[in-house]
Amino acid sequence: MLSGKMAERAVELEVAGRAVRVTSPDRVIYAATERTPEFTKLDVCRYFAALGEPLMLALGERPTTLERWPKGYRDGMRLSTGYGDDGDGFYQKRLPKGAPEWIQSAVITFPSGRTAAELCPTEPAAFVWAAQMGALTLHPWPVRRTDLDHPDELRLDLDPQPGTTFSDAQRIADVARELLDELGLRGYPKTSGNRGIHIHVRIQPRWTFEQVRHAAIGFGRALELRDQGVTTKWWKEERGARVFIDYNQNNRDRTIAGAWSLRPRPGAPVSTPMSWSRLAQVRDPAEFNLLTVVNHLGDGDPWADINEVEYPLEPLLELWETLPGGELNFPPDYPKMPGEPPRVQPSRKVAENWE
Repeated sequence: MLSGKMAERAVELEVAGRAVRVTSPDRVIYAATERTPEFTKLDVCRYFAALGEPLMLALGERPTTLERWPKGYRDGMRLSTGYGDDGDGFYQKRLPKGAPEWIQSAVITFPSGRTAAELCPTEPAAFVWAAQMGALTLHPWPVRRTDLDHPDELRLDLDPQPGTTFSDAQRIADVARELLDELGLRGYPKTSGNRGIHIHVRIQPRWTFEQVRHAAIGFGRALELRDQGVTTKWWKEERGARVFIDYNQNNRDRTIAGAWSLRPRPGAPVSTPMSWSRLAQVRDPAEFNLLTVVNHLGDGDPWADINEVEYPLEPLLELWETLPGGELNFPPDYPKMPGEPPRVQPSRKVAENWE
């Protein structure tokens, strides 16, 4: 008996010798803006196909959380923050059932001790498959599947707080570049796809997540001494109009938007790797979007040599050991950690909840 339901339209994209089926290719994922036309699901999949080599360089062999927006993104849509939260987008940490047999995974361990088999891209087609599943932003772990407990990447997340702008983040990023240079380290910057800037430093995979987090705290404190527009204060009420160095992005199970990822914002902006000189010239990070980033790569991948040197972490751990301040707070959903200050907002610090 015929159901009367029309067959779903689909197309196939060939990606490095692998055929990836794209269903509902005409679905609008991003509405048109003054700067950009509308982008369909097929446009998104073609984007990830075109960026296959740079994506593999930055995200290959890394457990990767998918930020999925199955119906596309419209201004005002919301990302779910947990179970029972009925948002428009959501994080997919476990590899979905029914994934093709060629899709690889890596078993990661959460701070709670639970485990999950998460997408681990081993070929460019994996990114297109993720886009077919509605993923816009890819969130890679700072580890490779050969060693899931020792990060090979320090991530410095420069997060402008209310009252600050992208240009403030640019200024702080340049100060960070100078400090890294003095410490004998090289950072690779990218836009966040919004107002922030991320700086990645390849490190020798010899330290724990907690040690890498401490290195980020030490670096943030050194930046605070150089520029009053920097803060490492965890509580928002204490940050003021400054750029927050989000050291907690180096925790186990914490990720940031991966290089070349699309972001769920109007105009399909991209978290775009850049040279330091190019970053200094940017006036509006939204100029780097699904339509323009392929041209940005015309002069070559600015992160082409990111894997050539793995740096020691000792210079940053020395900052952690020598600069005053001690341990800082972990995220609220994280297990209580040794030496951590009480998880009490400073404005609510009274004897009964502080001692």
